[in-house]
Amino acid sequence: MENKKPHIAVIGLKGLPAFGGAATVGENLIDQLKNDYNFTVYSLSTHTKGESIDGIKQIVFNGCKNTTINTFLYYIKSLFHCLFFAKYDLIHLHHAESGFITPLLRLKYKVVVTFHGVFFDKSDPKFGYSANKFFRWSEKLNIKYASIVISVSKTDANNCNLKYNTNIQYIPNGITIQNIGKNVFIESYMVFAASRIYEIKGLHLLLEAIRNNRVNQKLFIIGDLNHVPAYKKKIELLARGLNVTFIGLIKNKQELFKIINDANLFIFPSLFEAMSMMLLEVVSLKTPVLASKIPANTEIFNDQEMLFFELEKENELQKKLSFALTNPEEMKIKAEKAFQKLNEKYTWEIISLKYNSIYKNLISN
Repeated sequence: MENKKPHIAVIGLKGLPAFGGAATVGENLIDQLKNDYNFTVYSLSTHTKGESIDGIKQIVFNGCKNTTINTFLYYIKSLFHCLFFAKYDLIHLHHAESGFITPLLRLKYKVVVTFHGVFFDKSDPKFGYSANKFFRWSEKLNIKYASIVISVSKTDANNCNLKYNTNIQYIPNGITIQNIGKNVFIESYMVFAASRIYEIKGLHLLLEAIRNNRVNQKLFIIGDLNHVPAYKKKIELLARGLNVTFIGLIKNKQELFKIINDANLFIFPSLFEAMSMMLLEVVSLKTPVLASKIPANTEIFNDQEMLFFELEKENELQKKLSFALTNPEEMKIKAEKAFQKLNEKYTWEIISLKYNSIYKNLISN
C-alpha cells in the first residue's frame, strides 16, 4: 500500500498564484515539494479567485479593503480553521508578524515560521503606530513559541539570535531560471519594480537622481503605489517633467518578466530588505542591476556581479546611474556573473531540499 503523504497547512501567502516576494517564496516551495506532501493554502478573496490552483487546495476567506484589518482577520480565521475544522501534520507560517497565532497553533501542531524581514524596533511605513507595536510583539511570540524559525536574511537571523538568545536558521530564497530571449531591436529603457511601492523601496531616491542627472532615457515604474497615499503624492510630484511611465502592479509573471528582460538597466534602490525575490528574478533574466549597498544585497552578490551605490553618500546614486548608462558592456558582464552564481547556488531545487529536511524531521519526531 502506498504511504499517505503528510499534510501541511500554509498560512501567510494569502493566495495563489502568488504576487509579492513572500508569497512567491511559499509558492515555489510548494511547487518543488508537492510530490512529497499535500499542501493546503489559507487564502483571501482579495488575493485569489480559485479554490484549487494546479492541484493545490486553497481555503479562501472573504477579505476586506482595510489592509490592517484584512491581515489580522485572515490570520485569526486561519487559526480557528486549523484548530477546530482541520487536521494537519505540520503548519508552515510565513511572516515574522504572524506570531500572535503561534502559541495557540502550538496547542495542536508543530509550526515552522519563515521570516521575510524583521523590523525589530523600527516601524513598517505600511502600517500605523498601533499596528506596528502589535506586529513587533508578534515577532517576539514567533521566536518564543515556533518549533523552528527560518529567516531568508542572514543579517536578520544573526541579529535575532544575538538579541533573543535563540537559534534562528538562515535559508536564503531561491529562483527558477528564466529562458526569455532578449529583444535587441527596441529603444533602451530602465525599470524600477516592487509589488508594493512605499518609502523603504527608495523610488524617491531614484527619481531625484534622474532629475539631477537630467537622464532622458525612459523609466518604467511597476508596482502598486496606493499603500501609503502620502508617499504616492510625493512620487507623483517628483516624477513631473521626467520621462517616466507608471505601469501599475503586474500580477502576470510572464508579462512582468518580459518588460524587465528587455530593459538595459534595473534599479533597485531599497533602504531595507530581507532577501528580495524581485532582485533574484531580475538577475535570473540577466538584466544589469544598479542596487543599494545594503546587507540583504551584499550577502548574495559582490561588486563583480552588481553595481552598488551607498545610501549614506550624497549623490552616490546619481554618479553610479551615470556610470551604468554609459558603460553598458561592463554592466552586461556583471549581469552574466550574477546569473552564474544564482544558477549554481540559489535555485529552488537546491533551497527546497533544506525545507524538506526540516519538514521531515519535525513530522517524524
